[in-house]
Amino acid sequence: MSMDLNLLPMFATVAETRNFQAAADRLGLTRSAVSQGIKRLEQSCGVQLVHRTTRAVALTEAGERLHLSLNQPLDAIAGALERAAGDLTPRGHIKIAATSIAERFLSGPFVAEFARLHPNITIDVTVTDEEFDIVASGFDAGVRLGEVIEKDMIAVPLTGDQREMVVATPEYLDRFGRPTQPEDLLHHRCIGWRPQHRGEPYNWEFARNGKPFDIAVQPQITSNDLRFLLRAALAGAGLTFATEETFRTYIRRGQLVPVLEKFLPPFPGFHLFFPHRTDLSPKMRALVDHARAQRRNGTADSSGAP
Repeated sequence: MSMDLNLLPMFATVAETRNFQAAADRLGLTRSAVSQGIKRLEQSCGVQLVHRTTRAVALTEAGERLHLSLNQPLDAIAGALERAAGDLTPRGHIKIAATSIAERFLSGPFVAEFARLHPNITIDVTVTDEEFDIVASGFDAGVRLGEVIEKDMIAVPLTGDQREMVVATPEYLDRFGRPTQPEDLLHHRCIGWRPQHRGEPYNWEFARNGKPFDIAVQPQITSNDLRFLLRAALAGAGLTFATEETFRTYIRRGQLVPVLEKFLPPFPGFHLFFPHRTDLSPKMRALVDHARAQRRNGTADSSGAP
């Protein structure tokens, strides 16, 4: 049976929305037309692509593979068609993978202002600390620290340099003492961050006389949620470690006190990154221009911590 290639963009929309009705609304079709179209595509492929329920649609393993394979070329084709037609209005769907420690990006104003300026673009932000190929996983862009971005990616700064900080409440320091060397942390109650649920807690990184080193603290409390670590520290549970922007508001209020600052030099900040292409689609060009404008205006450097 020959395949109707017009069904591929329909499948991509269903894969993005995970809902036949939402896909139908986006495509301007009826729900029945979308459902029947996916059935015809499955018959052409000879494999089930979606699991259907009364409320949502989940992709099968074969469906996930097809979606990942289609995502990049479809975006490129759509962008080429828009440019050929002279339609430079940013529109479409953007998927971004952001690390959980990118506080300024995740605080809200950056994405909210972008959405206000571009009502024809929908934005899907996945917060994850797993390291993976964003292109192979179907993302348009990512947000990470500059030092961990692959060299073949285009990176646009979102913030200036960052610093890590070790903090605790004044009450904790009064009771247990103030560490003066990073090694002292081995004798303190620590609240550690674990980027992956099966991984080990993150080692706390320092520098002495220009030479980097890390301390494998033995945290009494560990979590993969940065906000939980912050709340635990504010409750007096111990010392914790994260970027300065995470703690800035609470340090200013006197709720948290930084320690070991001379051992924590600055490092390159957060960047929006995406694969190199000779000609960006209008939606990606809009996102890049927004990032650069926010950086020039200093908006991205304003703390959004609650």
